[in-house]
Amino acid sequence: MYKCSLERMSDKIKTFSKFGDAGHGGITRYSLSPEAHMAREEFVRRMEAIGAKIECDDLACMFATIEGSDPDAKRIVMGSHCDSVKNGGNYDGIEGVMTAMEVLETVVAENIPHKHPLTAMIWTNEEGSLYPPAMMVSGIVCYDYLPDYLKPNFMYDKMMASKPMDKSEFANFGEALAATKFKGPKENRLSPDKYCAMFETHLEQGPILEDNGNEVGAVQLVMGMFNYRVKFHGFTAHAGTFPMAKRHDALHAAADFLCKLHERYDAMNAELVAQGDYEFVFTTGEIYVHPCIHTCIPDEAEFSLDVRHPKQEVLDKCMAVLQEMAAEEYQKCTCRVEEQWKRDPVPFDSRLIGFVEESMEEMGCKWQKILSGAGHDAQFCAYVIPTTMIFSRTKDGLSHCEPEHVSDEDCTTAATATLNAVLKCDASPEF
Repeated sequence: MYKCSLERMSDKIKTFSKFGDAGHGGITRYSLSPEAHMAREEFVRRMEAIGAKIECDDLACMFATIEGSDPDAKRIVMGSHCDSVKNGGNYDGIEGVMTAMEVLETVVAENIPHKHPLTAMIWTNEEGSLYPPAMMVSGIVCYDYLPDYLKPNFMYDKMMASKPMDKSEFANFGEALAATKFKGPKENRLSPDKYCAMFETHLEQGPILEDNGNEVGAVQLVMGMFNYRVKFHGFTAHAGTFPMAKRHDALHAAADFLCKLHERYDAMNAELVAQGDYEFVFTTGEIYVHPCIHTCIPDEAEFSLDVRHPKQEVLDKCMAVLQEMAAEEYQKCTCRVEEQWKRDPVPFDSRLIGFVEESMEEMGCKWQKILSGAGHDAQFCAYVIPTTMIFSRTKDGLSHCEPEHVSDEDCTTAATATLNAVLKCDASPEF
């Protein structure tokens, strides 16, 4: 059993938090921004210091590799992303990069024998905060292996034309990519002919580990989900002169629908939990009203609906309820639903999960099996090569905000679990 260094991990956390420091305890570090370039340069500096070979692909993904004893063995890769959301935290994404770096540093410092080349990786533009969508580059890299329904979302030309959502000197992602010094040849992309396994370490972004008194989690899968727009149509009239009984108020209809949907979904969840299954989570995070004038009755209203669960059959039941309700009338208004996007549940490789769980047991740390409700580059990578994830405990479950925090000790525990799982993978005849 090998251990990663708390001292080295603490130094990395302190150093990387400077790149994009927003002045309030967190960072804004858009992909391919000057701040992201500083983080990448630090990655290069530290990895070159241990003798790792640095490579970049045509999408500016970065790879730092130390060779193994078997010249014919494929690489085992670890990593995540270094970009953040606006006014985000110091751990989302970059913890996985720092973990990968720490694993390589530990292997070199302790001269740990290994047959596979070991690679630390930075994925480009996971957040999609400046150039949407999220997980853009992993979607491009893994495009040929994605389900057909996902492919239209990640077509290369479409992604290169993505326009910035905030201030940028570039008109689109393609221009930003062309300008970066971290762009390399396409043949350096992650692919199954060169890589045999992928590990991504990430903060949980939720409160489950903390609530259960656990330090780390062995991630079993990424939940499936669907995202819909629920739209209502009535007619507008003057707010002060039109009688209540004659109104077709679209916002009232949307509110009526949403309350009834919550009642139906809450009852379904209570039944699932009583059966010992996971509850599904559902969220309305966006709402639109027209004409959005205080003296006018709304004639149009719509809201988003995001539903997530690890089982497709549960998602199908949620969808059936949504479609059934949409066929009805609400406050004299018509209702229709439109799919925005969806993803199937993505299970991780059972062998890699086993290595992670064995490592956590041998470490004697407090751990549990856990699911991911959020999307990650690992979920696309799982279509290409065997992949899994490790979660670390998140303070108060907060993420994508400046209070986001993982203790130095918990980051080091997650790195140690990653290191030993990778070594088990390295020693396995299946890889």
